[in-house]
This record gives sequence, structure tokens and C-alpha cells, in this order.
Amino acid sequence: MKKILVIEDDVDIARNLNTLLQKHQYDVQLVSTQQQALALLQEMPFDLALIDVGLPDGNGYAVGTSIKNLESPFPFIFLTAMDDEASVVTGLELGGEDYITKPFRPMELISRIKTVLRRSEKDQSEIIIDNLVIDTLRGTVHKNGQELFLSALEYRLLLLFVNNSGQILSRDQLQQQIWDIAGDFVNDNTMTVYIKRLREKIEDNPQHPSKIKTIRGLGYKLEV
Repeated sequence: MKKILVIEDDVDIARNLNTLLQKHQYDVQLVSTQQQALALLQEMPFDLALIDVGLPDGNGYAVGTSIKNLESPFPFIFLTAMDDEASVVTGLELGGEDYITKPFRPMELISRIKTVLRRSEKDQSEIIIDNLVIDTLRGTVHKNGQELFLSALEYRLLLLFVNNSGQILSRDQLQQQIWDIAGDFVNDNTMTVYIKRLREKIEDNPQHPSKIKTIRGLGYKLEV
């Protein structure tokens, strides 16, 4: 269930938003001030925020800026009665995914929320490493815009490095993980072949790899 933070000081609007969002199976957290919102951002993660610009103790733009500066930022939509061009431009330039003016049509709001969440999920499914783009939803890998054709084991090996980027993985660790998916024991020589084949596909110069580095006596490390 997607978690939505609603920052709205109008009690009636906040109540109606809560009812609407819960009806569409969203987990809603309501706050009415900038201070409450900023405190909550430090306590729990969210998938989306609906932010009123005019708040009793400040403005929603500051909340949007704080969300963008989080270690794990998430999308937000400004929902406000301020419909002048300058306000709209400010909201979008601050990183808002959308700017919806009040009064709003309930189903239009839900549609826009779904669009933003879908776009966010797509962005999160793509992992970019230098000239590689790994789409974990589709299970594809592109290099310089061209799709690479990896075997299931090569793809699994690449994901292992990606999920542990910057960390040294020993050959034993890699063999155990590959064994899990292969169903057969992967010996040391076979692992060497897998590493070689993967490098030939993702490296610009496999003889002098810049992504998957050999750490002598310890194992391998993906450098990003």
C-alpha cells in the first residue's frame, strides 16, 4: 500500500482528502503545519506528498525543498489555491511533479497521483552505472543505448555486484549466490569464466576493466 503524506491546514479539505485517498487504498498521514511535516519526514518514508503552499507557520515550498534534500527523496505534488503563473513556475522549478489548483476534481487528482507514482516506480527500476542502464522490471541491460544479451547467470552476477556496489565480494560469496540460481555447483574455474564473459559485455576495455575491479587476494568490487 502506497503511503501518502498530506500537508493541509484546512480541516474540511484535509478530511475530504483523507476519505478520498483511503477509498483508493492509500495509506494517509495528515499534518497541518510546516513544522509537523518537516518532523515527520525524519521519522518515516513516504511514496508521495500532497503539499498545500499556504501553511500557518510557513509555506509548502520549504517542505518540497526538504523532500528533495532527503537521502531518499520521493515525488510531491503542490495542491493549492494559488493559481498565478509565478506560483506555478516556482512549484515546478522546486521539483514538484505537478501543481493542482483548488477546487480540484477528485478523480482527476487520483489520476494525477497514479501517473506520478507510476513514473516514480519506473525511475526507481532503472539503475544507471556509467554507460550502462539496468532495468530491473524488464530484466534488460543497455550499454550506450544498445541492448546487451546476458545469460540468466550473467544477469544475476551483475545484479549481485550492483546490489553490493563499492563492497568487495569474495569468490566464495559469488559462487554461493550463483549456485542458488543455477542449481548446480559453480566451481572456481567456472566463476572465472562468468566474470570474463560479463566483463566482455559491459566493459569498454575488458582487459583493463573500469567497472568490475579485481581486488587481489580478496575478490571483486563494482566501482561506480
